[in-house]
Amino acid sequence: MAKVSVILPIYNVAPYLGEAFDSILNQSLTEIEIIAVDDGSTDNSWEIIKKYQQLDGRIMAFQQVNQGQSVARNLALQHATGEYIYMMDSDDVLSSSDVLQKCYEYAKHNEADFIFFDRDLFMDDHVGIAAPLHSTQFTEENKKYHGESLLNLLLDTTSYNCVVWLLLINHKHLKQIGLTFYPGIIHEDELFTTVLMLSSTSIYCLKQSFVRHRVWPSSTVGKKYTRRNMDCYLTVADQLLLFSQKPIIHKFLRYTLSKVFYTGHLIPYKDKPAVFWRAMKSGYLKYVGPKSLFKFFTW
Repeated sequence: MAKVSVILPIYNVAPYLGEAFDSILNQSLTEIEIIAVDDGSTDNSWEIIKKYQQLDGRIMAFQQVNQGQSVARNLALQHATGEYIYMMDSDDVLSSSDVLQKCYEYAKHNEADFIFFDRDLFMDDHVGIAAPLHSTQFTEENKKYHGESLLNLLLDTTSYNCVVWLLLINHKHLKQIGLTFYPGIIHEDELFTTVLMLSSTSIYCLKQSFVRHRVWPSSTVGKKYTRRNMDCYLTVADQLLLFSQKPIIHKFLRYTLSKVFYTGHLIPYKDKPAVFWRAMKSGYLKYVGPKSLFKFFTW
């Protein structure tokens, strides 16, 4: 059994894929497996995957018709054997050669359901490195956190970062709670990480930046905000309320949907009535402040 399974969903990232593979394969923790899933790439990503697979037997490779990150990650999870799961973006790089070693040893020592850590952003041209966003700035190392109290803290300090590539997850725990990714949406991490946190009672942080996250025009961060973004956030809200009606869910929705509607002023005006109507029918407007609603309907 591998100590860490690195899950790598891949879609049209050929210029960056070698750098991602190199940063994983050069890790000091050698008892790893890399599960690469090509999600219907139209560039030469698959050829790069196969080249690296021939060089290193720790790589498993799968191809699928384009179905999105959720389905690609779920496919990889079906084949993962590691004690811990790390879900890495295929255009990112690990910041040093001992990242997985440090994370594994820390999570194992603390018997963590999962641990979380920080990242730095860098631009596609490798210059103009952005200021780091530290989701651990209000938490303490070597302190055990319960999921609901931790989420309350992160929401209160506006430091909640839901991306799964800042987590190392206990595989056994993930199986026990039966958590997978919701297919067919973007912003799937908002749902997955929130449910994971609220289903966990042993969470620890490492106050170090272990990932260098690339920002480029076609990355999720760099993409234009559209009606689909808003529709997917509303689907996340639907699923969270099916998961639980606890006050923390309503707090999370107030934290999230106000931002979603504020940013929603960027979508075409013709799409706004349908989004507004869906939110109204679902009772979500109570989570959206008047300032955000006003902004949403501006040009």
